[in-house]
Amino acid sequence: MSKERVLKISILRYDPHVKGDKPRMETFEVTEAPGMTLYIALNDIRKHIDSSLKFDFVCRAGICGSCSMLINGKPALACSTLTAKLGEEITLAPLPTFELIGDLSIYTGNWMRGLNERLSTWIHNEEKIDTDTLEEKMEPELAEEIYELDRCIECGCCVAGCGTMQMNDNFLGAVGLNKIARYQLDPRDKRSDEDYYELVGDEDGVFGCMTLLGCEDVCPKNLPLQSKIAYLRRQMVKIGK
Repeated sequence: MSKERVLKISILRYDPHVKGDKPRMETFEVTEAPGMTLYIALNDIRKHIDSSLKFDFVCRAGICGSCSMLINGKPALACSTLTAKLGEEITLAPLPTFELIGDLSIYTGNWMRGLNERLSTWIHNEEKIDTDTLEEKMEPELAEEIYELDRCIECGCCVAGCGTMQMNDNFLGAVGLNKIARYQLDPRDKRSDEDYYELVGDEDGVFGCMTLLGCEDVCPKNLPLQSKIAYLRRQMVKIGK
């Protein structure tokens, strides 16, 4: 039997709500167990070593996006990251851009809500809904394409992995552009091409993307972010002519 590894997990600790607190790195040692994820390791630290450690989780299955953080400098979900795929020394930090609650705990709610309000991410249809009439049929291939984009869990990983986001606070990011691609595909949304151009046809939208592929590299749901951004860019060029 192979010897159990002792993981050295260094965590950026800082609570902005505690007066006088300063950012610092603290290292904890955890004995690795078979099938251990970083979520399990962090719970082990909080239960047996330091109960004040702050981090988030809900589903533990890569669905809610709550446990997103920088893992060895790369945005990822703690609950779906196996420690066996990492070295014995691991560095953790909170995602940038979002509001810091404390340690690894961030609040993406305000940022995501502002993005959804900015883009009006709901189906725009002024027609009166007849509850006795079946919804207009949609081709299965189109429904599947829309569903694929709907799998975004708003974890913020693509935002943290985006070079443009670090230079332009108004950039929509892959998460915003993905939402617009989803609604532009949906035949139930009656917004015009010009409406979409107004939302994303500038440097804060599709033409601000530097195509570094960072968003797609770190997306835990493996969404086709770059292909959809390229699609939107082609559409916006046609509309803007």
